[in-house]
Amino acid sequence: MGTVLSLKNVSKSYGALKVTDDIDFILNNGETLGILGPNGAGKTTLFNLISGDVRADNGSIFYLGEDITSVSPQNRCRQGIGRTYQIPHPFSGMTVFENLLVGATYGGNMSEDEADPICIDVLRKTGLIKKANLLSGSLTLLDRKRLELARALATQPKVLLLDEIAGGLTEHEANELVDLIGDIKAEGVSMIWIEHVVHALLSVADRLLVINFGSKLADGNPDKVMNDPEVKRVYMGIEV
Repeated sequence: MGTVLSLKNVSKSYGALKVTDDIDFILNNGETLGILGPNGAGKTTLFNLISGDVRADNGSIFYLGEDITSVSPQNRCRQGIGRTYQIPHPFSGMTVFENLLVGATYGGNMSEDEADPICIDVLRKTGLIKKANLLSGSLTLLDRKRLELARALATQPKVLLLDEIAGGLTEHEANELVDLIGDIKAEGVSMIWIEHVVHALLSVADRLLVINFGSKLADGNPDKVMNDPEVKRVYMGIEV
């Protein structure tokens, strides 16, 4: 299968607060890794460390066998690490298509001629093709979430980081998004998905990682992890 991404003893502190504490895990090629944890567990900080938005205090991050711990966020993106953000921040004065074009040309390091057909293909896949010429600031929450995902896909990532992309959606909308993520998975993109909508996450994830207070609590088969007594106690508030 092969490892596409690995973290070795990665830690990050803000003053006395240790947000990520000696985290160690791998992501295999084509795998979807789900991440669960209570609020404040350090999940988004973990994404910021992988994407390069935040620099680790200790430890190393490897991508396709190379140490990228000191690589800039823009170069990590150009090498194939794409991400979405929990709260979509589209370029609201630009059209949907222009948002993707920015992702492809700057994040994917493509020429405009290379980017155009890729952006059109991504718009079709994400159900946004009919809204390509709308200003992104006019979109509904579901379509902003789709655009957030589409903009990341326009960079042609090998690894895609999804940060609570189903949050705030109705059950029907979340199911639509899950179907889309399933299609992306079928194309072989490796994914790490942070999500509180557990049923959505479990429908796609091959493996679950649970973190608490910045430390790894459990890592493995989703059914086994969800039935772990300590996971039930910490994440679901169930005393076992």
